[in-house]
Amino acid sequence: MKIYDGNGYILGRLASYIAKDLLKGENVALLNCEKLFITGNKKVIVDKYIARRHVLLHQDPEHGPKWPRKPDLLVKRIIRGMLPYKSPRGRLAQRKLKVYMGVPEQLREIENKAENVMNAKTKEGQKGIDIEKLCQNLGYQIKR
Repeated sequence: MKIYDGNGYILGRLASYIAKDLLKGENVALLNCEKLFITGNKKVIVDKYIARRHVLLHQDPEHGPKWPRKPDLLVKRIIRGMLPYKSPRGRLAQRKLKVYMGVPEQLREIENKAENVMNAKTKEGQKGIDIEKLCQNLGYQIKR
C-alpha cells in the first residue's frame, strides 16, 4: 500500500501521481486531504466550484453531475476524473483509493512512511486556496 500525505501539496499534481499508481494496480491511501492546495485566484476557484454544483441537465435536473462538499469526497471525485472510471479497469482502480481527512488510528504508526513527491510541493507565497477553505465556501461545516 502506498501512502501519500496531502499536507503542503498541490492537488492536481499529487492526484496525477495517485492516478498512475492506481492504474498500476496498487492500493493508495491519501492522508490529510483537507490540507491539499489548489493554485490560482481564490475567488475564481470558488466561483468555478460553486458553478459546478449548480449544473443541471435540461431533461431531468436531478440526474445532473454530483459534486460533493465534503473534502475527502471532493478529492476522491477529482482523482476519479483522472481515471477511465467508465471502464472496468478504471472502476477497479477507483476502488483501491482511500481518502482520509486527518490521519486515522490504523495508519498512525506508518504515517511517517508517506511517499514524497517533490514536483507537487507548494512554494512559499503561492496564491491559491486549500481544500478545507474551499469546502467551507461551498457550505460544509468542518467539525473539530
